[in-house]
This record gives sequence, C-alpha cells and structure tokens, in this order.
Amino acid sequence: MKVELQNLTKIFPSRNKKSGEQVVAVNNFTFAIPDGKLVGLLGPSGCGKSTTLYMISGLQQPTAGKIFFGDEDVTELSPENRGIGLVFQNYALYPHMTVKQNILFPLQNLKGEDKMTKEEMLEAAYHAAKLVQIDELMDRKPSELSGGQQQRVAIARALVKMPRVLLLDEPLSNLDARLRLQTREEIRRIQKETGITTIFVTHDQEEAMSISDVIVVMKLGVVQQIGKPQSVYDDPKNLFVAKFLGTPPINVFDGRVEGGKLWLGEDCVLDVPGVEDKPVHVGIRPEGFVPVDDGALVCKLSNVEVMGRDVSIVSTHAASANPVVRSIVDADYNIKVGAESVAFALKPHKVFLFDKETEERIYFGNQKPSDNVEEN
Repeated sequence: MKVELQNLTKIFPSRNKKSGEQVVAVNNFTFAIPDGKLVGLLGPSGCGKSTTLYMISGLQQPTAGKIFFGDEDVTELSPENRGIGLVFQNYALYPHMTVKQNILFPLQNLKGEDKMTKEEMLEAAYHAAKLVQIDELMDRKPSELSGGQQQRVAIARALVKMPRVLLLDEPLSNLDARLRLQTREEIRRIQKETGITTIFVTHDQEEAMSISDVIVVMKLGVVQQIGKPQSVYDDPKNLFVAKFLGTPPINVFDGRVEGGKLWLGEDCVLDVPGVEDKPVHVGIRPEGFVPVDDGALVCKLSNVEVMGRDVSIVSTHAASANPVVRSIVDADYNIKVGAESVAFALKPHKVFLFDKETEERIYFGNQKPSDNVEEN
C-alpha cells in the first residue's frame, strides 16, 4: 500500500498562555512512501517523527495537509477504519490475557462482513504467531515472557489483521543491546515476508540505516533529507545530517578555503577546486583518514585503540570542533603508540564542506549530489 503525505503539518497550542507561541511539531511534510517498503523516520527527540506516525495512524489529526493510502484520502478516517497495525514502545499488552488472547483481541472486535469465525480467528492468530516465532508461547501471559518475546507478541497482534500499513513507534528502545539487534533483524524479515508497507520510528541511526529501504531525517519538525540509507550517509545535504548519521560520529573542523586549497589551522590538507575563498565547516568521516608519514593533516596523538580488524586512532587538533578526532583505519597500519603526533592524508570523498552560515553542503572537485538522495 502506497502512503502519500501531502504538506502534512501539525501545530500544538502553546502551554504558556502569556506568550501564546505555538509549537510546530511537523512542518509541511510531503513524501510518497512506496508500496511494500520499510521507511525509517529518524531524528532526535522532539523532531516530530512520532507525531508524523500518529497522524498517519489517525491517533492525531493534522492541522493541515492530506494523508492518502493508495488513492484513498484517509485524513479524516478513524484509526480503526484505516487498516493499520500499530506497535508501541511499551508493548501495551493486556497483562491478564495469554499470548493467544492478546493476538486474538483485534479479530474479536471485527464486525459486519469482516467478522470471522472462531476457527478463522485461531488460524490467523497462529499464523501471526508463527511469523514472529512465538507459536510455542501461546498459553503464557506477558509476565512470563522476556522483553523481546513481549515485543514479538505486540508485533503479532498488529499483523494478525494483515494491515495495509504497519506502524512501529520506537519498538526496540526498551530492549537490551543484543535483543535490539536480534529483534530488528526479525522486523526486517517479517516485513519482507509479508510485503506490508512499514513505517519505523527511531532515534537510533544504526537501527534505521540497517533495516530501512529509505530513511527520512527530521529536525524540529522539518524534513532535512530523504533517501537510501547509504546514499544519505555518503552525501549529507547539510551539517545536521552529516553529524546525526555515523558511528563513530563525523569529525567536524573549523576550516577555510584559500585559492582552491582547504586549510585546517596551519595545515593545508586538500585541493578543493571550484570553492570560493571563505571560512567553512569541514566534516571528515572517521574512515576518511589515511596514516602516512608525510600526511598534510598533523594531529597530536592521544591513544590507539585496537578493535580487532580495525584500529581507532584518538587524537586532537587545534581546528577540531570536537574534543577529540577519531579515525578508523585498517589494523595493518603500524601506528606507533608512543609517538607524539600522527599524520594523515584525507580521502576527498569522505570530506564534506558546509557553509558557515546556512550549514548547507558545498560541493568541490568531482563531488556532486547523489541521484539516490531526495531533498524535501
């Protein structure tokens, strides 16, 4: 089911009666979510991603704009009539019911031509349970399940009616690290098996990038960038997107361009043809550093962390906006742990320039906007 958002806006009244200043939670969001895809809404707390999800579900009404499921305008439709499955962060299971009863509950409320026989409901419930691999737990109650198992029950309950659209609101945030990894892989498997259009809200960029077909990066209610996860990572449109995506995070420097050369402090580090002379923000991905004896960027070495196949070099530089510069290099490089400094050459495609005032991307040399990245 294709989901189309047209100029979607949500404004909440001010809590401060004196100022009367309204809160714009979502601002003019326009995007078509393709049929059968998994889309991640990504951003920090307060960016409007959950509000967007609740408007799609019908739990909140937009201040302006339209929502379409396929060709049907569902903007004014109640949640129960939209054909959605919704999974909350806190599972929201009925504690006095068994797993089977929790999954059956949405089916028991069907009326009219959608009403099912007991046999049909049981068959659907076991099918949903098997899909999320909890069919052996049907007689247990939520208190007898682990967090991951409870989340699977919540997903099965959302899937049992085979919804047109599956909505997941930070479904993994209450799980420990290992369960988060396992459950997100399960969500991706289930989504591929069912082919249901799925919208996944998270503040964890690693989650969003690992399982989404498309990610939508939001900030303060405004969409910053839309595209395939790897394309957005490789081609951030502004400094916020560059800083939000990536683990470890991007290294940011205060730089300047003079005569087609990029300077970081006293170091002339890169040719940047086509860029006018001016101060710039410089972002360098951790994997964009190459240790060489005559490297143009010289940093003061703080520590070398061996991580198996990779080595993390922790250093400092006077032009760095961050307390430390973190570089990830292949373990084959022989870094002298006791040395005072380390010199790097830079990979041009891992270096991003941003305007000091607007923080928008400045392209140089062979860099150009990716065809797979959409701007809103």
